[in-house]
Amino acid sequence: MSMEVVLARSPFPRFSLPNTNLKTTLSSSNSQVLLWRSPLMNVQLNHYYSRKRRGCINGGGASRRSLWPQFSSSYDRCNLTFGKCISRLQEFMNSSEKMRKHVSSTLFTRLVVSVLMVSFAVSNSPSWALSEENLLFLEAWRTIDRAFVDKTFNGQSWFRYRENALRNEPMNTREETYTAIRKMLATLDDPFTRFLEPEKFKSLRSGTKSAVTGVGLSIGYPTGSDGSPAGLVVISAALGGPANKAGILSGDIILAINDTSTESMGIYEAADRLQGPEGSSVELTIRSGQEIKHLALTREKVSLNPVKSRLCVIPGSGKDSPRIGYIKLTTFNQNASGAIREAINTLRSNNVNAFVLDLRDNSGGLFPEGIEIAKIWLDKGVIVYICDSRGVRDIYDTDGSSAIATSEPLAVLVSFLLPNPGIIRNIC
Repeated sequence: MSMEVVLARSPFPRFSLPNTNLKTTLSSSNSQVLLWRSPLMNVQLNHYYSRKRRGCINGGGASRRSLWPQFSSSYDRCNLTFGKCISRLQEFMNSSEKMRKHVSSTLFTRLVVSVLMVSFAVSNSPSWALSEENLLFLEAWRTIDRAFVDKTFNGQSWFRYRENALRNEPMNTREETYTAIRKMLATLDDPFTRFLEPEKFKSLRSGTKSAVTGVGLSIGYPTGSDGSPAGLVVISAALGGPANKAGILSGDIILAINDTSTESMGIYEAADRLQGPEGSSVELTIRSGQEIKHLALTREKVSLNPVKSRLCVIPGSGKDSPRIGYIKLTTFNQNASGAIREAINTLRSNNVNAFVLDLRDNSGGLFPEGIEIAKIWLDKGVIVYICDSRGVRDIYDTDGSSAIATSEPLAVLVSFLLPNPGIIRNIC
């Protein structure tokens, strides 16, 4: 076991003498004794060795009690007691006046050189130092490294990409960093992996609220049956909203917003243009079938009730005609599960004997709401597994305590032609 005395005032805590187990460093005031077995063992004994050691330490100095912890030890095999430390230190320091002078001279030189080096480093940051923008890029890189299922990362060395990007990609501004992150994601060639800037994420989250100020449209960029982009498509129009009142239908194409073409417009930019202060107006150019419409809509605060329901009685079956409870769910917003429960209770009061849950053209939304809705119709068991590249990460199940509609048959309707999974929809 070796012992080291470090400068109480120096920012450079360790200087060592060659070929010695006992290392010493002197200062102009009290010294600190530091013990350890190896750099990997955090074993320390801090002690204020002496005031004004004759011939070695000159001058006074403030107490180090406010600067250093008095005592800390985290390794129970350190058997060298404090008294033995001091004894060995005294033996070594009294052994050779010449050695002490040599040590003092050597350490003073090293201290001066170190101070100059640190001063230079502070005033001239090395080119390899990580900036705040680099750290943001690395956060995105680590997220993918941890969660991406394909550990070949689309056939590339993920660590090598990180090093090359830090060396070669400009990251001097936040926008340059965002560009570098988007470029990194593009190498994965995965439509399910997306990067959203804060303002875009905020826009996406606004669509999961119970109300927005806009025209009441759910929009997206799905693909056509031939795989080509279908344009900015109306997924659905909120019942009673400005768009619904103007006759805009699901499947209509928005060609322009306030005379600005949507051909190269991103979905978040389109959502921002459609939303605005209550009472303000927005002009839309719509293609509905073969007809082109020019509409002026006044923005309102639109309550986004995600559920529509009605009772369907199949005719011609006599007194025991099947009574079907039809429920349309347009989005999984924060009101979705509560609205579904309310619809079920209302339909049950009309003696329905089966349910149809219509999820066609659903614009997506909050994952927890999807789980809560599943619990309504499931007795017990697993609802969904969430897996990463190492296997099952989370299991969402139900104990049946939230189930209220398990006795009636249920049919679920979904769209046959689903949009591109990488396309994100928004409500505005």
